[in-house]
Amino acid sequence: MRPSSQRPVVVARVLSALGLLAALSSSVQAAPCGVPLGHVVFLKSTDLDPDVFVWDAKQRIVEYAGGVWHDTHDVLTHTLLAKPGTRAVIVQCAPGAVHTKYGTDAHDAIGIRLTNGPNKGRYGWVTSEDIHEVAQR
Repeated sequence: MRPSSQRPVVVARVLSALGLLAALSSSVQAAPCGVPLGHVVFLKSTDLDPDVFVWDAKQRIVEYAGGVWHDTHDVLTHTLLAKPGTRAVIVQCAPGAVHTKYGTDAHDAIGIRLTNGPNKGRYGWVTSEDIHEVAQR
C-alpha cells in the first residue's frame, strides 16, 4: 500500500495522462480535403509544365512548395516524375498543409498510390493543385 503522501502525485500523473490522451484524440478538425480517400484521380500540373513531381514524403512537398530545397539532386532523389494523365488513388490527405512561397492560399498535401504508368503501385505525395477527378460514367 502506498503512503497517503504519494496518492496526490499518482492522481496528478493519471489526470495528466488522461488530459494528454484527450488532447490528442480531439485534435483541431481542419476542413476536409476536396477529394475523398479512395477516389481515383489523374495527375496534371500547369499547362506550361504538365508533368507532376510525386514526392516520397509529405514534409518534402511542403518544404519544396514553400521554396526550401537543398539542390536539384535533392529534388531528383526524392521525387518520381509522373506524366500528365497518370492515374492514382487518394490514400491520405493533410488539409491546408502546403503553403506556396509566393501565394496566399493553402493547398492540401495528397497521399496517393499510382495505378498506371512505369511507377504503378508506388506511393507518394502531390498537392491538391495537381490532382483532377476522373469523370464518372
